[in-house]
Amino acid sequence: MPQTLVIKIGTSSLTKPESGDLNISAIARLVEVIVQLRRQDYRVVLVSSGAVGVGCARLGLTERPRKIATKQAVAAVGQGRLIRIYDDFFASLHQPVAQVLLTRANLMQRQHYVNVHSTFEELLDLGVIPIVNENDTVAVEELKFGDNDTLSALVASLIEADWLFLLTDVDRLYSADPRLDPDAQPIISVDHQQLLDLDVDTDSQGSQWGTGGMATKLTAAKIAAAAGVRTAITKGNEPERIFAILAGENLGTQFAPQPRAVNARKRWIAYGMVPTGKLYLDQGAVLALTEKGRSLLAAGIIQVIGKFDAQDAVSLCDRTGKEFARGLTNYSSIEIEQILGYKSEHIAKLLGFEPEAPVSDTVVHRDNLVLLEGQSNSGIMP
Repeated sequence: MPQTLVIKIGTSSLTKPESGDLNISAIARLVEVIVQLRRQDYRVVLVSSGAVGVGCARLGLTERPRKIATKQAVAAVGQGRLIRIYDDFFASLHQPVAQVLLTRANLMQRQHYVNVHSTFEELLDLGVIPIVNENDTVAVEELKFGDNDTLSALVASLIEADWLFLLTDVDRLYSADPRLDPDAQPIISVDHQQLLDLDVDTDSQGSQWGTGGMATKLTAAKIAAAAGVRTAITKGNEPERIFAILAGENLGTQFAPQPRAVNARKRWIAYGMVPTGKLYLDQGAVLALTEKGRSLLAAGIIQVIGKFDAQDAVSLCDRTGKEFARGLTNYSSIEIEQILGYKSEHIAKLLGFEPEAPVSDTVVHRDNLVLLEGQSNSGIMP
């Protein structure tokens, strides 16, 4: 079975820092590498930033817009220009490509998530290279991926890729920003446990034309690791390094995947959905979920935050508010307010159901519950 690669290229690697104009030679170099990978029988997905930066340059704007409506308009201008350039370069090497624009809403509903997966599979089976970006033109702020590092990791998880390559303006991860701290130490390889415990300075917010810094790359590596995807951070202006990394060379910073990947449905719950509320639990409920693999019962809930419906995703938090799990709730926030703290046999009466009416004993069933990274019951394992 051919290996599947997701390659994410950041705005800082695609554009000229002083103007935001596209760096055409950098794009040509990247395209040539990707086509060579395809000819070596790798399946490749490209996640490309740059639409807003290109739109700014096209419209003569000197800085990235902050107003959402302006940013969406600028992205609409830039995305057309960006995909045309990609298509021209790939076409010159006889490689078909497809534009895939996603919003978080595309991944929140299970059927939509499955449909997106099927589309990627068909494109890859046809030998097409999908070029992915967030659909900034229509995405609303509360349903945005936030950055293309996160988007690329979610795509890698969705299609169960073998590798995620994050191409950026530094050669690897450092303990601090090497441009500001001469004592910054390079980090060469990170196993899964080290990834959970990794403590580095992640204050860098990226270039003025981009949105990602090292914090977003670590988040992306954690998402990918949960899906069994190996991640590498390396220099965007030297995409040829991908060949060396695939050949076993220890370039950049490489993150080992979780030993046993989380199943697709639980990855969707953990990362595809956006929690619409929070449930605060007592210590007994936290231990039952993290140590014993139990479902969440109403008796263990002490507070409800937010308004949500049954089957929405919710964050499960301890008494301090620290999120340790996510799940799909069987009851709305209004119903949980009425039953929290009570045993399951009282639910029907408290909610005014008929005695013979079917009532769920659990607020979040363990099949619809995912522990987040670093929790004791083997992380977010099913």
